[in-house]
Amino acid sequence: MSSPPVPVSNLHISAGIALNLVSAISIVFLNKLLYVHYGIPSMTLTLVHFVVTSLGLQLCAWLNIFSPKRLLLKQILPLSVSFCGFVVFTNLSLQSNTVGTYQLSKAMTTPVILFIQATFYGKRSSLNVKLTVIPVMLGIFLNFYYDVHFNVLGTVYATVGVLVTSVYQILVGTKQQEFQVNSMQLLYYQAPLASLILLFVVPFFEPVLSLPQKLTLHAVVCCLEQETPTVTITPLCAYLTFSAS
Repeated sequence: MSSPPVPVSNLHISAGIALNLVSAISIVFLNKLLYVHYGIPSMTLTLVHFVVTSLGLQLCAWLNIFSPKRLLLKQILPLSVSFCGFVVFTNLSLQSNTVGTYQLSKAMTTPVILFIQATFYGKRSSLNVKLTVIPVMLGIFLNFYYDVHFNVLGTVYATVGVLVTSVYQILVGTKQQEFQVNSMQLLYYQAPLASLILLFVVPFFEPVLSLPQKLTLHAVVCCLEQETPTVTITPLCAYLTFSAS
């Protein structure tokens, strides 16, 4: 007797997880390629991400993949500022550290979130959850201690990135409940505002007009390849996941 077919909702969730995983890994390695081989400034690349993501979300809205919900810009401003800090410092961490160290440092986000929630929100985690965090923190410490490419600046970027990312993730969860919106509805306002913020900030920190000499047609192609998962796969993954839940 043949087994019953897998429900469509489960297929959507599985596809969303797979697409999100592949795109997230691809973005990391392609970003690192652009930093190392073409010298593209980190904050400028982040601004490009935000702009293209904004356009991609607008396209998704036009295609009725999600319905935007009216929000005030002043309500989104703190989230957009933390969004800028989160992406900028994690990209600077990737630029200054090895890919392995960058990925491991991101794992510190969970312990920091637990600490912030316990200290400022009074949310206590169970003993089992706290015990699972210990080997994670130990592994991250050992990696940083024995990393042959260890550098102080990269560690500073990684530390600030973890702190800002933790605050950002807590804010996202809080704002989603407060405004009764999903991630795409929140990002629909958040990404354009973050783009506008970086548009004024980037010229003070990076030589936007003096692009690297090695920025050839191949580099542009690599950049377009890098942007494709950011614009299409990630929103698609979010859509599949939310529609299946």
